[in-house]
Amino acid sequence: MHAELIPPAQMQASESGPLRVKDVAAALRINNATVYAEIKAGRLPSYRVGQGRGTIRVSRAAFAQYLTDRGIPAAELAVTL
Repeated sequence: MHAELIPPAQMQASESGPLRVKDVAAALRINNATVYAEIKAGRLPSYRVGQGRGTIRVSRAAFAQYLTDRGIPAAELAVTL
């Protein structure tokens, strides 16, 4: 029998890596478009990954600061920071 001692890379990245727009939206229980609007307005810092249009990522630290600035308790979210 073969036991898996190390979790898959996807699980590791999802627990400690940056958040996708849909992760932020799910955590706050809002629409993806609202997250994009917050990013465009400069209230939620983000960065792009990849070539061309790429994909938008939000660091966990930036998301934690966003929550603090708005008085949103992080303990009630669907993601861990």
